[in-house]
Amino acid sequence: MTSRIIVVDTFDYVVFGGTGDLARRKLLPALYHRDIDGQIPDGARIIGVSRRPQSNKAYRAEVQAALEAHLRREELDKKAVDKFLSRIHYVACDATTDTGWPDLVALLDEGKDRVRAFYLATGPDLFGPICEHIGRHGLVTENTRVVVEKPLGKNLKSARATNDAVGRVFPEDQIYRIDHYLGKETVQNLMALRFANALFEPLWNNAHIEHVQITVAESIGVEGRGDYYDTSGALRDMVQNHILQLLCLVAMEAPSSMDADAVRDEKLKVLKSLKPIGPHNVSHLTVRGQYRAGVNQSGTVPGYIDEITNKTSRTETFVAIKAEVSNWRWAGVPFYLRTGKRLANRVSEIVVAFREIPHSIFGDGEPIPANELVIRLQPDEGVKLWLQIKDPGPGGMRLKRVPLDMSFASAFKVRNPDAYERLLLDVIRGNATLFMRRDEVEAAWTWVDPILDAWAASEKAPKPYMAGSWGPDEARDLIRFDNPTREWHEKSLSAE
Repeated sequence: MTSRIIVVDTFDYVVFGGTGDLARRKLLPALYHRDIDGQIPDGARIIGVSRRPQSNKAYRAEVQAALEAHLRREELDKKAVDKFLSRIHYVACDATTDTGWPDLVALLDEGKDRVRAFYLATGPDLFGPICEHIGRHGLVTENTRVVVEKPLGKNLKSARATNDAVGRVFPEDQIYRIDHYLGKETVQNLMALRFANALFEPLWNNAHIEHVQITVAESIGVEGRGDYYDTSGALRDMVQNHILQLLCLVAMEAPSSMDADAVRDEKLKVLKSLKPIGPHNVSHLTVRGQYRAGVNQSGTVPGYIDEITNKTSRTETFVAIKAEVSNWRWAGVPFYLRTGKRLANRVSEIVVAFREIPHSIFGDGEPIPANELVIRLQPDEGVKLWLQIKDPGPGGMRLKRVPLDMSFASAFKVRNPDAYERLLLDVIRGNATLFMRRDEVEAAWTWVDPILDAWAASEKAPKPYMAGSWGPDEARDLIRFDNPTREWHEKSLSAE
C-alpha cells in the first residue's frame, strides 16, 4: 500500500529560530521528508532567520549537519539533500529591533503572490515583537499564516496577552497554534475509529465505558532544560495542551463535518464541560510528584533537584488527575490523566476501559477481565482491542485474554511520517483542523489555573518518586479510590 502524495502550492516558509534546536531536530528534517516524497513544489523556499550573521552557504552546511544528525543514513540521498539545500536561505534578523528586516522584506518580495508562512520557533516572549515587526514591514498578505509553538502562556492572563499580541497583526484564521501531538497518525485515527466505523460509537458512553486513562510518560529527565522546566512543570508543559487535546478527541461529540471550526467547536464544548478542580477538591483529585535519584533503562540517574539551580524547588515533574466531563454522555466516567519525567518507560497511550460483563456463565469463579481499547501514540503506533477467547485445546472452557492488534508499521507498508510533516504542510494548505483555536487555548487555561493556584497556596511539597518507577504511590491511591480493583495500565507498558 502506498500513501497518496498531493503537492502543495508554492510557498516561502520563514522559520524564526532557524538555528535553534526545534528547527534542527524537527522542522528541517520534516520538510526534507516532504521534499523527497515529492510534496514540495519547485520554487518553494525555506528561509532560516536568526540573529547570528552568516551566509547562505554557511547556513546550508548547518542544515546538512542537522539532517545527518537526526535522520538515518539510508534516508540521506545525496541528490535529494542537494535539492533540499538549494531551497534553503538565511537572513540575519533581530526580532526586537529593525536590524535585518529590510533584507527579509527584499527576499520575500521576490515571491509576493505565493503562500507565506512564518514559523515562530522561538521563546513565547518573542511572539509579540516578531509579529509586530512582520506587520510593520508589510509582510502580511491574504495568503500569509503564522505558526506559534507552545508554551502559549504560563496561565490564562499571559495566554490572553500573547494571543492579543499575535492577533493585533494576524486575523484568527491566519493563526496556527501548533500541538504536534495532534499530527500523530494514531491521534487522527482516533477520529477515524470513532466516526468512520459503526462498531464503537454506540458503545462510546457512560453505559458501556467504565473509565478512560491517558498516559504520556517520558523516561528522560529535564535534559539540560532544568532551569526553564522549573518555571513550567508537568501541568503546564504537558496537561494544559497535549493531554487535554487528547481528552477532547476521546470525549467530543461527532462534528458536523471535518471542517476545522466544526471539529474545534466540539473540542471546545468538552473543555467547557470539565468539572472544576480548585482548593475544595484539589487534594482528592490530583497528585503531583518530583523524581528522586534512581535507576532506569540508562542506568543510575540523578534526581530533579540535582539537575536544576533551585535546590528548594517545588515544581512537579509528575501529575496525575482525575477529571470528569459533565455532560449526558460522560456523567460518572472518570478520565485519569497522567504524565511525568523519569518514568519506567517512554510511552503515550489512551486506554478506554469498558464495563465488566454483567454475569458470567462460565462458573469457574474467576472474574473475567473487562474489554479494553488501547490506542498507542508512541512508540510503535497502533491500536489493540483486548478480548476474551477460548484457549485452544481439550479439557473444558478456558478463557484467555488476547488482543486484536493493528500495528501501523505492519498494517501499512509505508514510512510512518513524523507529526510535524503533516502539520507543516497543513499550514500551507490552509487546513487548521489539527491546530488550536484561541478559545480552546483559553478554555484549557481556565480549567488548569485553579489547580495551579491551589497547589501554590498549599504547604504540601510534591510527592517524591524514584526515577525508573511509574510515579508516586499516591497516584495508585487516586485511581483506586472509587474502585479498589482499578489499576493504571502499567504491566503491558513495562513489558512492551
